[in-house]
Amino acid sequence: MLLASYRPYILQFKRPSGTSRGIMTEKETWLLILEKDGKKGIGECGLLRGLSIDDRPDYEAKLRWVCAHIHEGLPFLLEGVKEFPSIRFGLEQAFLSLKSETPFLLFPSFFTTGDDNIPINGLVWMGEKALMRSQIEEKVASGFSCIKLKIGAIDFEEELTLLRYIRNEFTAKDIEIRVDANGAFAPAEALEKLKRLSSFDLHSIEQPIKPDQWEAMARLCEVSPLPIALDEELIGIFDVTKKRELLQTIQPQYIILKPSLVGGYAASDQWIDVAAANNIGWWITSALESNIGLNAIAQWTYTLGSEMPQGLGTGSLFANNFESPLHVTQGMLCYNTDLQWNTNLEI
Repeated sequence: MLLASYRPYILQFKRPSGTSRGIMTEKETWLLILEKDGKKGIGECGLLRGLSIDDRPDYEAKLRWVCAHIHEGLPFLLEGVKEFPSIRFGLEQAFLSLKSETPFLLFPSFFTTGDDNIPINGLVWMGEKALMRSQIEEKVASGFSCIKLKIGAIDFEEELTLLRYIRNEFTAKDIEIRVDANGAFAPAEALEKLKRLSSFDLHSIEQPIKPDQWEAMARLCEVSPLPIALDEELIGIFDVTKKRELLQTIQPQYIILKPSLVGGYAASDQWIDVAAANNIGWWITSALESNIGLNAIAQWTYTLGSEMPQGLGTGSLFANNFESPLHVTQGMLCYNTDLQWNTNLEI
């Protein structure tokens, strides 16, 4: 008999982390546990308050519904949580985990044997200029060849000064720079800001203006001297026809897929197929999950075969994360088979 339960878990940031939406000190997540014939499976429902489309008052009620109907099977459940992408992803993980040799070996590969690694970007959070500069120096010293800066929260001129500092020290061949505005720019000012940013040989900018402004974003993507990647723009779009319409209308250079925010593996695969049909690049990013969710994303990401740096370096942000074989070395996410999982969840 298949049984299901869930429990919340509050992740504590080691230091307050800034985005254009404010300062984060903790991150709520939910763990879905399956049990059958003496085996257990686990999935993480990585809700991100203030951003996830399923940040709704009935979120926990939907988790209860999932547990009550778990015997109905995965296809039925996925359809029932279509508007809850983080729960959808948690279900995909949990059923895969239950069927796997061990709960955390979801996609066996050279990555999970420790024979290959995943290149990732080093994430620099928003904050005072001195703090951001110290983070940049720390990432470079740690061997990252690609860094991502959150911008849009401090004075724009100070952000340009930071970028100028990096480029005075490192060429674009030395360090690839991605920036993420989280929709901080007003449409009327965005193009001018993109022109100024483009002088620093940046790889791309994520979500320069807020989502749901398709015409304004399409105009930006058409004339921007800096490649644009859609991020928040993808949240809440579940129908494949609407996905095609979005990408054909806006024609971005890239899309960024966060499985917890767009609905898991199957939904992300669908986005990748639509992007490929429109000559649009992509990469995968975690969304502040614990190591349980990060592990599920990383193992799947490796199977996609992308050589671009991925956004999977968030596991070290939390003081109370679950111990796992995942670790970051020289700008790579690695799987150390000598390390064991310790979730304190009796998994």
